[in-house]
Amino acid sequence: MKKLLAMGLLSVLLLVSGCPDTTSHSQGVYMLLDSSGTYKKEIKRAQAIINYLLGTLQPGDSFAVARIDSASFSEKDIIAKMTFDRRPSMTNQQKRLFKQKVDEFVAKVRGSAYTDITGGVLQAVEYLNETGAGRKHILIFSDLKEDLVKGQVRDFPIQVSECKVVALNVTKLRTDNIDPREYYKRVDQWKERVEAGGGHWRVVNDLERLESILAD
Repeated sequence: MKKLLAMGLLSVLLLVSGCPDTTSHSQGVYMLLDSSGTYKKEIKRAQAIINYLLGTLQPGDSFAVARIDSASFSEKDIIAKMTFDRRPSMTNQQKRLFKQKVDEFVAKVRGSAYTDITGGVLQAVEYLNETGAGRKHILIFSDLKEDLVKGQVRDFPIQVSECKVVALNVTKLRTDNIDPREYYKRVDQWKERVEAGGGHWRVVNDLERLESILAD
């Protein structure tokens, strides 16, 4: 009887060991920065968020920061990107380099005439899928007002499956003060697009609680 139990236990252990956990436990974060119009004045707040994330992300995680430009579906708009080394000492060096690139961008940032948020989101999804991260976050630091170059088409469904999309610091425009419904309409439209594309949507305007940005 004991022999049978021992053989049964051995079979279970072999079965378990033969099915390794292939789920990726790393995080991927892609942050989009709006520098158009008066929103350029908010860029220092974005810098503080990036510094917080650099202190929070772990070895093996991936992080990218890109500006929302007139046609943001382009590598040239990426300010910094990095998949952090598994060795903590190397990760610290990478984070210092990442911060340096962001600081240089903030110091000489110029306002963008247009705001292609959709193009930026498409690029974010592409990057996050390439990282193979188990948890994917797209952070949009913007007032969510999309201004496009004449002829650009962006009114189509976007696929953000398994991505958590967080709108940060969604400030009100001057026109929103005239008609507050414009603000809520803009937020609701983005919520509908993200959820229709398989993603999860949140708005975080309280930047005193940065720990909520990557919360599930």
